[in-house]
Amino acid sequence: MKETIRQLAEEKNAIILAHNYQPPEIQQAAHMCGDSLELSIRAAETTADVIVFCGVHFMAESAAILSPEKKVLLPVADAGCPMADMVTPEALVKRKKELGNIPVITYVNSTAAVKAVSDVCCTSANVTRVVESVKEDEVLMTPDRNLARYAALFTDKTVHLWEGFCPYHDTLTAEDVLSARKEHPNAVFMAHPECPPDVIQMADAVKSTSGMLRYAGEVDSDEFIVGTETGLIYPLSKAYPEKRFFPASEKMFCTDMKKISLENLRDTLENLSGEVRVPEEVRKDAYKAVKRMVDLT
Repeated sequence: MKETIRQLAEEKNAIILAHNYQPPEIQQAAHMCGDSLELSIRAAETTADVIVFCGVHFMAESAAILSPEKKVLLPVADAGCPMADMVTPEALVKRKKELGNIPVITYVNSTAAVKAVSDVCCTSANVTRVVESVKEDEVLMTPDRNLARYAALFTDKTVHLWEGFCPYHDTLTAEDVLSARKEHPNAVFMAHPECPPDVIQMADAVKSTSGMLRYAGEVDSDEFIVGTETGLIYPLSKAYPEKRFFPASEKMFCTDMKKISLENLRDTLENLSGEVRVPEEVRKDAYKAVKRMVDLT
């Protein structure tokens, strides 16, 4: 099946992207694996005519924002992100006005329509740098309240938060971490910024998924407790086969990230189906918010 997929990709001049949370067999079939925005940026630099994004809907939209000349496909149409759906452009515009039109910093885990009414985007890796780049003393961050609280630890600015959250990261509790540490007393605990504040306080390191992949190779430890979606265990184990990685909680399993199968991927490439389009009037404004962030890094 993987050989068939790669052959179809070559015939269609397509590049297959897989997020770090995708099932192992999807990551194995992909040309590139990584964080969502990182993948979209790298794909934009290729000569591919088609981008197949194995992830969720907002990720395919991000690829379409950065590569308007390419056809962007999502193998399963209803692979979505509950957190991204917790904010609408209309509600965000209203809240911004209520706060006196302060700058809006929007996490890339958001829809193109929400990015389009934002001032600048951020990732979990660069959020503190983005907050500090804004000259105003107050900002509104959306949609992830935990990421906003994390960013607020590193700035004197007033950070207003949106009451959105990842339903998987947000379930991780201090009790879960204590239990994992009891089972693996010598392990280093890595947490994602989408985790709740009390979990963040317990972490040895707070990193994005790509940050965790780098950090695990830099630290002199053979065991790690991974405080993010369980799919990251596969690329970590692949990168460092001599080390052991344990999920902080089995609850951190995103069902949307596991919807795409090899059969879905094959069918998408065969039929060039599942195209994700962003209207140009939305795309150009969303691109400005993304580009402003990219220009900072």
